[in-house]
Amino acid sequence: MGNDVKASFLASLKERYGHIHKSGPSLSLFVIGQDEARIYIRYSRVHRGYKTFYGLRDEDLRQLEGHPSAICFLWDDQREPLFIRFSDYEQIFNSVSPAKDGQYKIQIYLQDGATELYIAQAGRFNVEGRFGWSELDSLISSTGMTSIPEFSHSQMQTLLGAIGHAKGYDIWIPASDRNKLDWSVSSPFSCRSALPLGVQEVEAVIQEIDVIWLNRGSSEPRAMFEVEHSTPIYSGLLGFNDVHLVAPLLRPRFSVVANDARRDLFVRQLNRPTFRLSGLRDLCTFLDYKDVFGWYTRIKL
Repeated sequence: MGNDVKASFLASLKERYGHIHKSGPSLSLFVIGQDEARIYIRYSRVHRGYKTFYGLRDEDLRQLEGHPSAICFLWDDQREPLFIRFSDYEQIFNSVSPAKDGQYKIQIYLQDGATELYIAQAGRFNVEGRFGWSELDSLISSTGMTSIPEFSHSQMQTLLGAIGHAKGYDIWIPASDRNKLDWSVSSPFSCRSALPLGVQEVEAVIQEIDVIWLNRGSSEPRAMFEVEHSTPIYSGLLGFNDVHLVAPLLRPRFSVVANDARRDLFVRQLNRPTFRLSGLRDLCTFLDYKDVFGWYTRIKL
């Protein structure tokens, strides 16, 4: 099955971009045209719990350095290929070590329309905005998603609320922030007037979280987002850690949302002993502004 999926992808790649060829002895590295882009192709079947497992060879990743390049993750019955720009994660791969077999261990969690990339020793990253051929188009042309507008904290709250609303969730945004929402970047949506989660010890913390998605008509939170536009990422992680320790049964998806330049800082902070020991490191994802914009763009089509 994996060979069929890969063959179908390569046929589409050739149809869209013309000449492609293998790079060196690797069976997974391909070059488009005259080195316009390098693609590292990995396939996994979908395992129980809607997870996929991949190994990225260190020697293959080194062939991507200094070139426009992407890692393409494939699995069975995939609607669109998932492209991850190597440059976005290069520093993260450099900050961790491959396993004894020379491979970085990767998982992708396919859950509730919020696809997450997990890199062992580094953490989770929301990649929902990275599906589709437009990602590869923009990499080759060096335009597209890299030219998104400069977003403010309030505009990020607006887009995250709009995504959750489109997905059928109730939305919580702190009352003090609601008059700052920017309807020029999304269609208006309503917010919950109250947040009855029944967790008094951290009620004040939860009510100040930037955006919360809840199951429609219930008190069950599905996702919590802290937009760290200029504030310390550490403070957002501490708030999530308080919620996780006091109310572990809530089990929402925690996400720190920030500019891509702060991704490495997120990894360093999340790997502090306090977050490793509490288990937050395995629950919290990083979501950059480009991905929020891409996610919203995809969901409104």
